[in-house]
Amino acid sequence: MDDGADLVNTLHSKRQELISEILGGTEETTTGVIRLKAMEAEGYLKFPVVAVNDALTKHMFDNRYGTGQSTLDGILRATNHLIAGSVLVVIGYGWCGRGVAMRARGMGARVIVVETDALRALEAVMDGYEVMDIDRAAAVGEIFVTVTGNWHVIDRRHFEVMKDGAIIANSGHFDVEINVEALREMATARKEVRPQVEEFTLPSGARIYLLSDGRLVNLASAEGHPPQVMDMSFANQALAAHWLAVVKPELKKRVYSVPQEIDAEIARRKLEAMGIKIGTLTAEQKEYLASYDVGT
Repeated sequence: MDDGADLVNTLHSKRQELISEILGGTEETTTGVIRLKAMEAEGYLKFPVVAVNDALTKHMFDNRYGTGQSTLDGILRATNHLIAGSVLVVIGYGWCGRGVAMRARGMGARVIVVETDALRALEAVMDGYEVMDIDRAAAVGEIFVTVTGNWHVIDRRHFEVMKDGAIIANSGHFDVEINVEALREMATARKEVRPQVEEFTLPSGARIYLLSDGRLVNLASAEGHPPQVMDMSFANQALAAHWLAVVKPELKKRVYSVPQEIDAEIARRKLEAMGIKIGTLTAEQKEYLASYDVGT
């Protein structure tokens, strides 16, 4: 069971002698799935892996509600900064970015979304957020949160135009989204002002506050996702591992989605655990939905 494809990469690069004993793997994160699909495309992947992150009962809840809440929790614990009225820039509008933006707006922030994907940017606009590129957002934001899974989305040129007192945090998987090395090179002075909060003074006199050294703020400064969403993620991991073991002879060395029936069963059991009952379709309703000549 992997998180970010770190274990799979280690097995493929440093412990290849163990691969023959492995039936398959499961991957928890968006970043990890991206890397695994790249390995598959190059013919480098040596065993089947189930992309747990692709399950609806994982990314729609863990990524959105878990990351959304725990990221804001980490920022608040580290800084005690008032979210209401602050200009909070969410860089990346995937499921994690949606969650951060939603929670920040709920706490009264003026939320700006930065995206490079046209469809996601359009969705953010339709969701009611202001959308702009990172170069414009860098000059107006007060709190910045990266959730892209990409490299140096906040870079040297962005630090140069940020407001005095800007807070920057990362909630993407790896600590590469903020160019921390460039910030260190630019600073004329730096000091830790609170646990997990480092102040960088730039030549202009502006002060930038980096949280958790650019690592995952929701883990380093808070406690990660609440169990009420992680239970579904772990259920996906366990049932995907069981599925791998049962169907292993039929599987190729590629990335697989979680079977739909597992997704549906986890959702059903989650509702049951919450004491929520939903209706079922009648035989006639099922027949109607499956037909093409009834009701026309």
